[in-house]
Amino acid sequence: MPYFDTASAAPLHPVARQALQASLDEGWADPARLYREGRRARLLLDAAREAAADAVGCRPDELVFTPSGTHAVHAGVAGVLAGRRRVGGHLVVSAVEHSSVLHAAQLHQAGGGSVTEVGVDRFGAVSASGYADAVGPGTALACLQSANHEVGTVQPVAEVAEVCARAGVPLLVDAAQSLGWGPVEGAWSVLAASAHKWGGPAGVGLLAVRKGVRFSPQGPADERESGRSPGFVNLPAIVAAAASLRAVRAEADAEAARLRVLVDRLRRRVARLVPDVEVVGDPDRRLPHLVTFSCLYVDGEALLHELDRAGYSVSSGSSCTSSTLTPSHVLRAMGVLSEGNVRVSLPAGTTAAEVNGFLEVLPGVVAGVRERLGVFEPEAVAPVAAELELDALGLRCPQPVIELGRAVGRVPVGGTVTVLSDDEVARLDIPAWCAMRGHAYVGEAPRPAGTAYTVRRLH
Repeated sequence: MPYFDTASAAPLHPVARQALQASLDEGWADPARLYREGRRARLLLDAAREAAADAVGCRPDELVFTPSGTHAVHAGVAGVLAGRRRVGGHLVVSAVEHSSVLHAAQLHQAGGGSVTEVGVDRFGAVSASGYADAVGPGTALACLQSANHEVGTVQPVAEVAEVCARAGVPLLVDAAQSLGWGPVEGAWSVLAASAHKWGGPAGVGLLAVRKGVRFSPQGPADERESGRSPGFVNLPAIVAAAASLRAVRAEADAEAARLRVLVDRLRRRVARLVPDVEVVGDPDRRLPHLVTFSCLYVDGEALLHELDRAGYSVSSGSSCTSSTLTPSHVLRAMGVLSEGNVRVSLPAGTTAAEVNGFLEVLPGVVAGVRERLGVFEPEAVAPVAAELELDALGLRCPQPVIELGRAVGRVPVGGTVTVLSDDEVARLDIPAWCAMRGHAYVGEAPRPAGTAYTVRRLH
């Protein structure tokens, strides 16, 4: 069964498995102790730190191990904000950061700090000028992911780091998705990553803080990991994480070139094989193994279940797979279609036959989900009115858009259809439907129950 969700968690690399098993016998003792077993454990920990620091591109004494990538992000954000509190309480983040960064920003804001979100273009990329406008004299920290976790777009970290350096603001980079493919370029100040994204064991994160960055660890004092990550380290997992990072980086260039060919095939053929689909993310400046697309008139949860039944494990940023009934913050910030969203992220070793098999299955799966939802090509009918209003209250993604698609042919060219909906997803997917179908999105207006979204027919 092909596993196509390595952006969530990569399968354990064989080198990680070997290192983990070996270090379970050698690395169980306390590396802070001076007796023989402790010294042996300390040697393993030092070697792992050196290997990880070499892959990151920092000094070994600048890097600590944490219990997870999320912990590394939270510790990094909190530590820099506390260390630079005399500068100010302003934090800058991109609108498409991982939830760990956004949750840290929310906590900072709840404690009296201020947060500025930098917007992105339709590909999900920030601009250096956006950060230049956002940072200022009172900015304590800026954050930017190296590559987006949902759509794969690689961010201009080096350019943003240069902007931040000129303003005297440290830049924290969440490198979870990209570190296995190569070091992060640019003069970043703080970096966080997570081992299970590159094939290491879960429960190991990295936090690198450059010398000269004011950093004040939060929480009770602890003597381990420079006081930045308290508690006894999981040494076998750390050794496995460092060993697998070195191994995947040795294979990265060749594997990236091979997977990029397969992802390019997915990007081209999905758009040709499946009607009414939008492939999102930057087509060129992107991670080599990841592609995301959204299908009109499709329930995302049903689509993922059907693909799973067909033998393909994929994930989604669609609101239709979420109990919150709100679109993914990444897709919302990009302004792209969210319904029927599928993220395919290929693990190392994926074959062309597996990708071709997925492409053979996908059109029928999408068509089947649409058929069950009652989607069909409406018959040509004479317009019945210059203006129509549809009551879609209580209908959830993707039903409001399906009703809009059925109704647009019932107004003349130049006429309008207004959809009354209380589903937050409609705010994103109705304008996206207009862009895909070549109609004009007029705008929205609040109503006592829900929101009215108006569309003008153009053809």
